[in-house]
Amino acid sequence: MSFARLDELCRKLDALGHAEAMLQVDEAVNMPAGGGEKRAEAMGVLAALAHDLATAPAVDDWIAAARSEDLDPSQQAALREFERTHRNRTCLSAEFVNRKVNAQIRSEQLWRNLRPKADWNGFLPAFESIVALAREEAQLRAEALQLSPYDALVEQFDPGSRSAEIAAVFADLKRFLTGFIPEALEAQARRRAARPAKPFHGEFPPERQKMLGVTLMTAVGFDFDHGRLDISHHPFCSGVPSDVRMTTRYTTHEFLSSLMGILHETGHGLYEQGLPAERQHWPSGKARGMAMHESQSLFQEMQISRTREFWSFALPLARDHLGLAQLAGFEVDDLIAHVQKIEKGYIRVDADEVTYPLHVILRFEIEKDLIEGRLAAKDVPEAWDAKMRDYLGLSTIDNPKDGPMQDVHWPSGAFGYFPSYTLGALIAAQLRAAMERGMPDLGAQIARGDFAAINDWRRSKIWQKASTLSTPEIMLQATGERLSAKYFEDHLRQRYLD
Repeated sequence: MSFARLDELCRKLDALGHAEAMLQVDEAVNMPAGGGEKRAEAMGVLAALAHDLATAPAVDDWIAAARSEDLDPSQQAALREFERTHRNRTCLSAEFVNRKVNAQIRSEQLWRNLRPKADWNGFLPAFESIVALAREEAQLRAEALQLSPYDALVEQFDPGSRSAEIAAVFADLKRFLTGFIPEALEAQARRRAARPAKPFHGEFPPERQKMLGVTLMTAVGFDFDHGRLDISHHPFCSGVPSDVRMTTRYTTHEFLSSLMGILHETGHGLYEQGLPAERQHWPSGKARGMAMHESQSLFQEMQISRTREFWSFALPLARDHLGLAQLAGFEVDDLIAHVQKIEKGYIRVDADEVTYPLHVILRFEIEKDLIEGRLAAKDVPEAWDAKMRDYLGLSTIDNPKDGPMQDVHWPSGAFGYFPSYTLGALIAAQLRAAMERGMPDLGAQIARGDFAAINDWRRSKIWQKASTLSTPEIMLQATGERLSAKYFEDHLRQRYLD
């Protein structure tokens, strides 16, 4: 059977993907600086090997023959998704994949070294090479997929999303936030006048922060028999469903930035661990794009972990792990003042949920101009500064470390990824609204630390669907509606104004 041959191929590709994922994790977490050269070479070879296997001439014949076989609905969905991913794979040659991966690994390694020094000029040659490669890839994909160059890159992260639709949603959101942020900041000032925010006391040792993080990860459902938590320059979730690797970074003067990052990444990890085990080696058994992935992390962080109910449950655990002296006098309202704080800032990963979309919109607009040739790599700092001043009233012109050098995405060649973050926030708010309609005691469940029903809902509505359906189809089945910004805007009004 040709479907059986495709099944065997998917198992081999999944095994190679597993190896690549673990090498990437080790490169970010454990690898000494001197290992970079050979690591880049090894990962380039692995990527090219996987590409050769996936694009062998026989695969087209197997696909054609499998279409006429008697397949059950699950197998039909697997074949459809395999065909889609196959079209995307065959856009690129093995030579290009090897060259691209090698350049991206070297660029990311250089970025890690130069970002702390804010050395934009030192990084620029590597960045120019990455942009050139991204444009080359975009053109190759555009011709094969009959899409615009930038849409061809977005397709790799969010199948079916198109930049024109994204731009329209973002334009409306930008208009909403322009009026909402001053209102929300004024409301926050009134609350602080009535109840000043308490500062944290003393230091929070990283080992104690990790203990608290692990305790809360376990409470919300993360399986440490199939995952772990480490430290890296930039928080991430990677690995494979049976071995999910998550990282954070710690500061000692407070604990919330790390903990919220941990819980955000835990949302990614829960999604991976919740995917259907029987067909995880097929593309249809993998996560449905990065917008859906980000929706799960933002659901965990924003819709659960930054709520008053969550901190009714979590504050006693924080006192136990971090020490009573450090949290002396803190009540739930005092934590809420921190976890729901709105503040215009430079760093996307530290941004609150109100200002965060503007960080994403800025990056979306810049990378689209980069790929479509309207912006040169060398001019990114000026473009970034202009948009930061326009959207958030902040200047980064003399601060590339906290400007265009702050994220790992562009150094690693991930153009087209950024829109997923804000699309994910919209999805998360809509999922929460749908969940509340069927689960009126949702807040009470969170307050007592009972996340079983919440995870069961997400497992059946989202996780187990994997990539058997498109994102719009999953949203329609889960919520009864297509994606709308209304629920996100309602969520912000309720949390920060009401």
